[in-house]
Amino acid sequence: MREALAAMDSRSRRQVAAWLLAGAAMVAAMVVVGGVTRLTHSGLSMVEWKPLVGAVPPLSEADWRALFDKYRETPEYRTVNAGMSLADFRHIFWWEYFHRLLGRTIGVVFFVPLAWFAVRRVIPRPLALRLGGVFVLGGLQGAMGWYMVASGLVDVPRVSPYRLAAHLGLAFAILAFMLWIALDLLRPPPPAGASAAPAGLARASLALSALVFVMVLSGAFVAGTHAGFIYNTFPLMGGRLIPSGLFPLDPWWRNAFEHVPLVQLDHRLLAYAVTGASIALWIRCRAASLPPRARRASHALLVALALQLTLGIATLLLVVPVPLAAAHQGGAVVLFSVAVWLAAELSAASAPERTR
Repeated sequence: MREALAAMDSRSRRQVAAWLLAGAAMVAAMVVVGGVTRLTHSGLSMVEWKPLVGAVPPLSEADWRALFDKYRETPEYRTVNAGMSLADFRHIFWWEYFHRLLGRTIGVVFFVPLAWFAVRRVIPRPLALRLGGVFVLGGLQGAMGWYMVASGLVDVPRVSPYRLAAHLGLAFAILAFMLWIALDLLRPPPPAGASAAPAGLARASLALSALVFVMVLSGAFVAGTHAGFIYNTFPLMGGRLIPSGLFPLDPWWRNAFEHVPLVQLDHRLLAYAVTGASIALWIRCRAASLPPRARRASHALLVALALQLTLGIATLLLVVPVPLAAAHQGGAVVLFSVAVWLAAELSAASAPERTR
């Protein structure tokens, strides 16, 4: 892959990298908008999935009435929003509509330049195949989004936490792939005679990125089970570090994903693990001889971690206000992105002879 990138001229590399970074920013925005959609209970307001014609919003009063009538047949309306006015329905509809429209826009913004770059032979075949894989993941993400919404349109008016975690996880995976490729394209060749960074640092940074990813997935289960609305104290939970009665469900493994106290405890424990691992990695990076980009990434990791911890604790103590909870979800995007950035830089620095 590195040989293929080396065959590209610097102008083409910058163009492709800028396009990927713009797409990554849109994916990050999509995650935050999706969080607001969930927090405002707007996600089940559109009861049909129409990837093409669904891009056109209601244009008349009759259109609005028809959509509202369909929503009134859902479990959410009957058990949660009975008596909701059309004006209130419009409010929740627009959040979900914008979320889906942003997803479609990302697809267009990704596919059209990809096709243009491919036709003009700007990108080598190995890179084109990887980018094609990212596009396929984007299509799967759209399908997973509807699969998630569909779980809340029958019986219980709440989406499956498992499907929510899969939907969020796919978004973060797409973000990671786009960032990694863009960073590879923008990274200058190492200076002659540059010493390699310790390989253990690269492995540790990759493990940290995976740990942050797992923490993000645990956050999806917190959101899907509404676990953030209990034990709104820190660091204790009901006056204890570890609350009692954590395994009432059978089989036992379901408790980690469905039993609300354990779901919240798991998220806290993962946050502690990410904190410890991040600080330990920063100390190791500080003691090593690293390129400036890798060193900046290691410092940025601690800043992003401090921001995310502050947002998470504040969201919990204030009982999940929408603006703060949305900022916390955005903070997860920032922390994960910085972890991926550091992993990419350390992976390259650990073997400079294989870089461009």
